[in-house]
Amino acid sequence: MDFARTTLRWNGWGWNDAPDTLGEKADAVWMWMGRTLGVDPLPHTPAKPLPEIALPPIRLSAEQLGALAQRSAPDRVKTDDYERAFHARGRSYHDLLHLRAGVVDTAPDAVVYPESAEETLALVQYAAAHRIAVVPFGGGSSVVGGVTARAGAGHLGVITLDMTHMNQVLSIDEVSMTARIQAGIYGPALEEALQARGYTLGHYPQSFEFSTLGGWIAPRGAGQQSNKYGKAERWLVSATLATPQGLWITEGFPGSAAGPQLRDLVAGSEGLLGVITEAVVKIHRAPEAKDYRGYIFMDFGAGIEAARAMMQNGVPTAMIRLSDPDETFFYHALHTGGEADPSLRFCLMLVGLEGGADDVAAARVRSMEICEKHGGMHMGESLGDAWYKGRFSTPYLRDPMLDRGLGVDTLETATAWSNLLPLHEAVTAAVREAMAANAAAPGAKGIVMSHVSHSYRDGASLYFTFAFPRALGRDIEQWLAIKRAASETILAHGGTISHHHGVGEDHLPWIAREKGPVGIGLLRAAKEQLDPEGILNPGKLLA
Repeated sequence: MDFARTTLRWNGWGWNDAPDTLGEKADAVWMWMGRTLGVDPLPHTPAKPLPEIALPPIRLSAEQLGALAQRSAPDRVKTDDYERAFHARGRSYHDLLHLRAGVVDTAPDAVVYPESAEETLALVQYAAAHRIAVVPFGGGSSVVGGVTARAGAGHLGVITLDMTHMNQVLSIDEVSMTARIQAGIYGPALEEALQARGYTLGHYPQSFEFSTLGGWIAPRGAGQQSNKYGKAERWLVSATLATPQGLWITEGFPGSAAGPQLRDLVAGSEGLLGVITEAVVKIHRAPEAKDYRGYIFMDFGAGIEAARAMMQNGVPTAMIRLSDPDETFFYHALHTGGEADPSLRFCLMLVGLEGGADDVAAARVRSMEICEKHGGMHMGESLGDAWYKGRFSTPYLRDPMLDRGLGVDTLETATAWSNLLPLHEAVTAAVREAMAANAAAPGAKGIVMSHVSHSYRDGASLYFTFAFPRALGRDIEQWLAIKRAASETILAHGGTISHHHGVGEDHLPWIAREKGPVGIGLLRAAKEQLDPEGILNPGKLLA
C-alpha cells in the first residue's frame, strides 16, 4: 500500500477529502472557541493555493537528474511542483505556517522513490560524490522540522528520498517472534500484513495512518500503547541503512557484551547517519482481548500517583493516559458543542489493557483497585471506547483551526515521577505567560492543556497542547516566543527536550545542553565517519 501524493494534502493533514471531525456540532464549537479565546467572530484565513506559489528554481542539471534516473527509474524521479511542495517540509505548526502562507523557500530539487536497499545506496553514494544533500522521507508527519528539504553549506542542491515504495513485510520469524520489514511501509499496511498472520507490532502513534516504520524509528517514536509494546528503541532488533560508506547492517542479537550495541545509534538518528531501508522488529501475538475504560480524578496529583502505583506494582497496562483539568474540559467542550461547564474541574484517566482474556481480566481488577484507592471514580468502558474509535482523528482539527485564525501546537517531554507535577506546573505557567505576552490583540487569550502518558517504573512523559489566536503577520515570531519559553522551562526544570517527537530543526537550540559537549562530540564523530560530506539530512539534530 502506498498513497498517490495527490490524494493527500500538501499543506495540511491527511486526505484531501478529510472527514469533518466536528459534524453537526461545528458551528457551535467554533462559536465557543471564538468566545473562549477572545476572538469573536473568528477570522477567515485560508491557505494560499499551490498555483499561486512560486517554488525555488531547480538547481540540479539535466545531467544530474538523468544520473538519478539511471540509479532508480525515470518515472520515479519527480520534479513537478506538487511533489516538490509536498516534500518541502513536514507537518509541524511551524511548517504549516510557511506552507499555508505560500513561503516555500526550501524545497527539494527532485524527489526520488527508490525500490530497494541497493537502489537507495546507489542514490546516496551518487549524492555524496556530487555534494547533493539527501533528506529521507516516509509519511512526512514530523512535527519538529525533521524532513525540511534543506541543503547544507557547499551542497549543490537537495533531493528527497521518498521511501514509501519500499513497503513490504519481507519475512516473519514465528519462532523468534520477529519480522523483517521495509522501512517505507505505512502503519495500516504493516498491521494488516502482520495481523493476517496473527501478530502485531503494537505501535500506534496518533500519526499511524500517515506515518511509516522508518519514520517511527528515526526519531525514537512512541505509540499510544507503548506501556506494553515499547518505544521504537525497545522493539528495534536491527536495521539496515544506506550510507555514503556503504550498507550498514547493525547487530541483531537478543543480548550481547561485544561492546556497545551500535543499533542503539539508529533509533533517534533522524536520517543523519544513513537512510533506513529495512528493519527487524519484535512482534507480539495479536491480543485476544482489549479493555479501555475511564476514571475521573478530582485532583491531577492523585491521578499521577495512581498511574505511578500501577507501573511500580507491575500492573500490565497497555496505556495510561491522564488528562489535566484543562485538557479534560477542552475535549469535553468539543464533544458537547461548547456546552461544558468550565467551573467543573476534574481529570480524565483512560486505562487500556491488551493481551490474553484472563490476563486482561486480572489487570482490570488490579488497576481498578489502585485507581479507586487514590480517589478515582470508575466511569465504565464508554469513555475508553469513544477515545479508541477516534484516536487518529484529532489532527484533522488543526487545519480548520488555521483556517479561522487560530494556532495550535504540541510539545512533549519526560521526567521522573517525583518531578512530574512540578514540571507540569512550570511548563503550563511558562506557556500561558508566553501566549499572553505575545497575544494577537487585546483580549485574545490561549489555552494550554496536558496529559501524562507513556509511563515507566521511574517516570512518564508529559504531552502539552496549546491553542491561541494567531498574531497574523507575525505568526512565526509569536510561535518562536512560546516555543522558546516552553523549551527553556523544560530544561531548567529537569525534563528532556523531547520524549518521542525527536529533535529535527525545532529542538536544535537545546539539544547540546541536554547531551553535553562530550555527548555531542561522540555524535559528531559518528556523523563524520559515516557521512564526511554532511549530505544526510543537514540541519537536523546536530547544528
